[in-house]
Amino acid sequence: MPLSRRTFLRSAAIAGIAGTGSARSRAAAPAPRVTKGDLDRILDEPVLSTGFLTSPVRVESVDLLRNGKHYLLRTRSADGVEVITVPNPSRMAEAFPIFLKNIRPVFLRQDARRLEDLLWEVYRHGSNYKLQGIALWSGVAAIEMALLELMARTAQRPVADLFGGAIRRDIPVYYASGNRGNRPEEEIEYLRTLVAGSGVKALKFRLGGRMSRNADSLPGRTETLIPLVRKSFGDAFTLYADSNSSYDVPNAIRVGRLMEEHGYAFYEEPCPFDWHWETKEVADTLRIPVAGGEQEFSLRTWQWMIENRGVDIVQPDLHYGGGYMRATKIARMASAAGMTVVPHMSGGGLGYMDVVHFASFTPNTGPHMEFKGNADLPFSCATSSLRCEEGRVRCPSGPGFGVEIDPAFVRAAKPVTLA
Repeated sequence: MPLSRRTFLRSAAIAGIAGTGSARSRAAAPAPRVTKGDLDRILDEPVLSTGFLTSPVRVESVDLLRNGKHYLLRTRSADGVEVITVPNPSRMAEAFPIFLKNIRPVFLRQDARRLEDLLWEVYRHGSNYKLQGIALWSGVAAIEMALLELMARTAQRPVADLFGGAIRRDIPVYYASGNRGNRPEEEIEYLRTLVAGSGVKALKFRLGGRMSRNADSLPGRTETLIPLVRKSFGDAFTLYADSNSSYDVPNAIRVGRLMEEHGYAFYEEPCPFDWHWETKEVADTLRIPVAGGEQEFSLRTWQWMIENRGVDIVQPDLHYGGGYMRATKIARMASAAGMTVVPHMSGGGLGYMDVVHFASFTPNTGPHMEFKGNADLPFSCATSSLRCEEGRVRCPSGPGFGVEIDPAFVRAAKPVTLA
């Protein structure tokens, strides 16, 4: 009878096995036991370090701009500091009326140093809590990032200083394929092209049919691809796979066993994303770490997932989940439980830059962060190429987020209004 996750962790600790992150040799130490009270205290603790801002940073204006498919926020303080930040483009395209009507007014004329309190106020404002979900929290993330940039630029400090300071700059990454439905041999060729010349030694690809009730995207694709990727890239590569909510419990376990056989390092979202009890059942049964949470926006649900070990690796999305501060609270709860955080990376805009910034100041990140390629909007960065080089992306170290959007691109952008 196969060892369960709980039994494996206990026996590994007794045997003193050193983990490498794969299913064949998981982390040896048993997870610390955390209580709801422990996690309540973490949720109540402040996140931001604003002591170096000795005067108010009053938010004078926040303008939503659009240039083609790209959205920008132009934020000004009463002292004349102006910053340009980049929201998630697809979510802003869908929900900009909520941003303009329900979110932006809460932050105008406020001291940005009150940002943590303002997150609660925007949740309550005009019954915004009835909009709970990505439509609300992606807009909150957009303005949170704008105000983080405004404060950091005002102080001429890196944004990491608002979170206690950077602890690393070179962030190892894995490439993620977005393909589903191509033949296994075609996916292998695509993965080879994806990692060629990057120095990357980790990658992730997609299994199943995406919210498909156990149907594969092509008959037999998953069962063929799992061993084929391992054979094609060898034991030195760290492999992850994402089923995007494809399976019920029996099929999730069946696919997970195949991943364990071939030494995969984590199994992402095996069951529908809001099937928390079923995901926990899969995680309790398998030895391979189970990851999830990209579409979770409730801090209380995150608290349940961490307290009850519903997943092994937490994956908040910095845009979908409401920004850096909420993701930091999730990471700190996970740390108390001996769990790692590997943020999901929203596509588009500068999402990959947000991930490397988060990884620069978060102690309990996993061995690789998600990377989906470079932005297609014009920007410059004096302290990093923001490209994958030798398997890593260097985090910018200049003031704020450390990037400058091309001024001509900003000038060409048009205001977005409700009219």
